[in-house]
Amino acid sequence: MNKTFKYVNYLWDDQKAAAIEGNEVELFLYRSNILGADLRITNYGGGNTSCKTIEKDPLTNQNVEVMWIKGSGGDIGTLTRAGIAGLYTERLRNLKNVYKGRSDEDRMVGLFNHCIYDLDSRAPSIDTPLHGLLPFKHIDHLHPDALIAVAAAKDSEKITKEIWGETMGWVPWQRPGFDLGLQLEKCLKDNPGIRGIVLGNHGLFTWGDTSYECYMNSLEVIETASAYIEDKIKEKGSVFGGEKIKSHPPEQRQIKASQLMPLLRGLCSSEKPMIGHFTDSETVMQYINSHDLERLAPMGTSCPDHFLRTKIQPLVLDLDKDEDLLNTEVLLEKLTPSFEAYRKEYSAYYNHCKHPNSPAMRDPNPVIIIYPGIGMFSFAKNKQTARVASEFYVNAINVMRGAEAISQYTALPRQEAFDIEYWLLEEAKLQRMPKEQPLSRKVAIVTGAGGGIGKAIADKLVAEGANVVLTDISEQSLEEAEKTFKKDQVSTVVCDVTDENSIKRAFDKACLSFGGIDVIIHSAGLAISKSLEDTTLKDWEILQNILVKGQFLMAQHGVKILKKQGLGGNIVNIASKNGLVAGPNNVGYGTAKAAQLHMTRLLAAELGSDKIRVNTVNPDGVIVGSKIWQGAWAEGRAKAYGISVDELPSHYAKRNLLNEIIYPQDIANAAFALIANLDKSTGNIINVDGGMANAFVR
Repeated sequence: MNKTFKYVNYLWDDQKAAAIEGNEVELFLYRSNILGADLRITNYGGGNTSCKTIEKDPLTNQNVEVMWIKGSGGDIGTLTRAGIAGLYTERLRNLKNVYKGRSDEDRMVGLFNHCIYDLDSRAPSIDTPLHGLLPFKHIDHLHPDALIAVAAAKDSEKITKEIWGETMGWVPWQRPGFDLGLQLEKCLKDNPGIRGIVLGNHGLFTWGDTSYECYMNSLEVIETASAYIEDKIKEKGSVFGGEKIKSHPPEQRQIKASQLMPLLRGLCSSEKPMIGHFTDSETVMQYINSHDLERLAPMGTSCPDHFLRTKIQPLVLDLDKDEDLLNTEVLLEKLTPSFEAYRKEYSAYYNHCKHPNSPAMRDPNPVIIIYPGIGMFSFAKNKQTARVASEFYVNAINVMRGAEAISQYTALPRQEAFDIEYWLLEEAKLQRMPKEQPLSRKVAIVTGAGGGIGKAIADKLVAEGANVVLTDISEQSLEEAEKTFKKDQVSTVVCDVTDENSIKRAFDKACLSFGGIDVIIHSAGLAISKSLEDTTLKDWEILQNILVKGQFLMAQHGVKILKKQGLGGNIVNIASKNGLVAGPNNVGYGTAKAAQLHMTRLLAAELGSDKIRVNTVNPDGVIVGSKIWQGAWAEGRAKAYGISVDELPSHYAKRNLLNEIIYPQDIANAAFALIANLDKSTGNIINVDGGMANAFVR
């Protein structure tokens, strides 16, 4: 295809489309995915797409029209066959016969289930009638920044006519539901031949006879609006009233953000712990450094999809961009009143707008936090939610930018916003969410996580819901390890635990990636097995540096962050049975491991009043999958016991009471138990050795 666009991406692949030609559902899914790939067109979970096909009714064997539509809670960018609903179109339209008016909206959602054609359907969304009451085969309901800018402008209807003439319809703001579907149907009847409809303060409806025609219609409408806005911005010469504050350079912004995030995280976590995200994109900086920030930020967002994820408005920090962010005590004095005021204002909003049957007030802490000159922070229950909230607020910024350029930005009235935020159907959706995992809302940093025991621990913590910062001295190992995780689960940073500056950088990365830290696991290590005579000073120092100095530095720098957050925390040190048992040819390694054990006890005694628990896991004989057994250590231990290297696994298994081989996953399970289950244990040692009587702690 030769069509090109300046302001939106054009991704349609003729070859891919040809491969599924004739399968309208697959073409609708393909269209949905490429539309959802551009966050300017619709953000994660936003918008809806559909198609209508003729199918055989399994009960009558007659041809019937079926509408296939994104199901409740789905995302068009990642939509698959399992995420859509299939409904009898005629039955859906017949619901007009039983609809009793806008007070009947919630009941109507339950009736959608009586229209189900495909028994494997996802639950139909609230947008279902908006698509079903329109006659077109393919329909897109999108939330493009440019269109919402038009929809949120003060003279939205007039501007719609100015841009598209009589080719586009317009309906005023109304909460999604059956009645809005009737309004779209009426708009089309009153304006036959239109190519789409702008929904006030909400978004866009466009359509076509084929998936491709629908796709192109959507992009052309968005392109037209985008070009109109950019022309208006050029006429004005500036956006958001121009620059009020100059930004720090990007590298300095990142440093300051990493310094501040643990403190913000602690303040945001007064109800439940939160995970953080930071962005300082050009779009964000233009807005937060502007003269108009003070006016626009309190107005809140306009599109329902925006404020459902960002809260009604952000918190703007009253801090100088050159503030000393290392002085925690002074910062707390400055920031605490702002957070208290935000919570109080949110409570007032809830109490003023609530209905007798409204759900209980949710967490009153801010989701979006703005620091002029530095960047924008977002905090939510997990990394994905925090990142998506940030993306939605960037969409909201684009909307404000466009609306201010063409007219004047208007937000939803507070009552309308509340009625969306605390809608009983939204509450029901929240209640259907899966139960949070044991380590949800936790951030861990693991040394030596590029392989072996460290990687197994990272795997376990992520599987139980934690975000994990993987550190290792080997960049290649980290790159390979990172490939085994999904987006938003982990962050990686090369770290030499013998280098204090390297450790500082690792913790900075943890704070910048996730907002702070909750769990510190020192698993990095190596092993040298030599007699006293053969142990060199270099051998001694490298063992002391990696095992003991590394553990000390990780604790020292990590505890600063834990105390700044005020949320308690966990330190788990991976030591060894050799810290308790004297064995042959092991003076350097055994001494270092014994030092790790006692340092753990000392830190437990010191940090208990801060609710920071410090414990040890002692492995033994972890040969399979452990990096330290790859080379001289295995040879040294085999020599000490008078056996071959190949005989080591069975030798170690036979010598423990359970006759079990110990794997890295077993060590990971012990670390998880100390973090998630043994919440009143500190200063303890858990031996994971299959039972070695000479290592019993006594």
